[in-house]
Amino acid sequence: MMRVMATPPTATSLALLTAAQMSSADAQTIARGTPGIVLMENAGRAVAEACAARFPRGPVDVLCGPGNNGGDGFIAARLLREQGWSVTVHLLGEVSDLKGDAAMAAETWAAPVEPLTPQAGEGALFIIDALFGAGLSRDLTGTARELVGRLNGLPRARRPAIVSVDIPSGLSGDTGEVRGDALEADLTITFFRKKPGHLLLPGRLLCGELVLADIGIDEDVLADIAPAAFENAPALWDQFLPRPQLDTHKFVRGHALVTSGGPSSTGAARLAARGAARAGAGLVTVASPPNAVLVNAAHLTSIMLTPCANADALSKLLEDKRKNACLIGPGNGVGQGTRENVLAALLSGASMVLDADALTSFAENPRDLFVAITGYFAGPTILTPHEGEFKRLFPNVKGDRLTRAREAARESGAVIVLKGPDTIIASPDGDAIINANAGPELATAGSGDVLAGFILGLLSQGVPAFEAAAIGVWLHGAAGASLGHGLIAEDLPDVLPAVWRGLLAAEG
Repeated sequence: MMRVMATPPTATSLALLTAAQMSSADAQTIARGTPGIVLMENAGRAVAEACAARFPRGPVDVLCGPGNNGGDGFIAARLLREQGWSVTVHLLGEVSDLKGDAAMAAETWAAPVEPLTPQAGEGALFIIDALFGAGLSRDLTGTARELVGRLNGLPRARRPAIVSVDIPSGLSGDTGEVRGDALEADLTITFFRKKPGHLLLPGRLLCGELVLADIGIDEDVLADIAPAAFENAPALWDQFLPRPQLDTHKFVRGHALVTSGGPSSTGAARLAARGAARAGAGLVTVASPPNAVLVNAAHLTSIMLTPCANADALSKLLEDKRKNACLIGPGNGVGQGTRENVLAALLSGASMVLDADALTSFAENPRDLFVAITGYFAGPTILTPHEGEFKRLFPNVKGDRLTRAREAARESGAVIVLKGPDTIIASPDGDAIINANAGPELATAGSGDVLAGFILGLLSQGVPAFEAAAIGVWLHGAAGASLGHGLIAEDLPDVLPAVWRGLLAAEG
């Protein structure tokens, strides 16, 4: 189980459920005495209320599928009609083929049911998409795919608004992947807990506004389901936030070490070092090749500087156990020297962040890195690859992003930060956190170096690796959002104090 689940119950609201886990939550609640049709009625009511709150009166088309998602649609259609809306229901299949609660829901719709055609939705103010839910396991085909393609292809000015029930039809709730084609929703109402597909790309881009509705599922079912994926947010890791006390001093807050590249590639290390300092490290030192010392010295003030010629020198530096966290990679160069530095640092037992060139340097022999990480002396280790670096280091790991991040963490023995607009933090025991607060403004040179520094600074303060990675990624996203379009990497460390103030003030 994930360590953060020891946090207050508010953290459980951040759990992400797979389609199978959501089905289990439904089944357990029903077994405890709540009829399934009551849950369906509540779901349909949540959809109807969300629509009534956002749209003026006008014609509504409700697209119902053959399963429980379609049942939710029948309920929403009935409730909107009772409130005076003009509602038409289109069904994929026959009413006589509906089963269980969906059949019961259809019986409450005392009006004609039209067959689903590719032209459904013409003339409607908005469409309720209740075709397929989060458990879709096959590509859309036939009429459903034709309809989705037609609606997505309409100019925005001519297209009715689309409200999806649970998840846009055609989207996998487990992976965020499109199954053949998927509706581009303006509003999505989901139930009890979000699904990974609501946060992972391209799913997040297709959901529009996301509403999470309570439909009466027992909260206690989470203890049996034991979710292993969570949305990244402060409630998840609040207890791990470093909060310096009045009687602290710089050595208590840790000493972070960042290795630099040569004279023409020193900037990345300095960005990371400033990130570590702003994240709260008591001291930060850049370990510089001797021929780059003067270049680094010209740009550093509060960041300390020391010459470091090779792996032996790095080992010597790390003999001082006050230097308790080390970052290797940004601008270091790909090759034997970087590999030797990584292995030497891992042998020291310091907490480690390996990024950029430190990862690519092991592309031809990743097992050497993984053996060193899982060795007796290695301290907590975090790898921070983007997709290209990930593929070089884990060429045989396949599947969706969430699956790959988890498998890479298991294979390497390290916490994996698979960077992107939907960054995933995965631990070797299978737990994962999906980050959703990062915007496109962070897609700029040096941004990843600063992120590595944020994580390093948290590690130096004693934050456990998994939580340090999650906090660092969230702080990085929040810093980017506070600056907006036009930021450069140098801006990110400087805005972090304001982000810290906001985060700590929110605690009350």
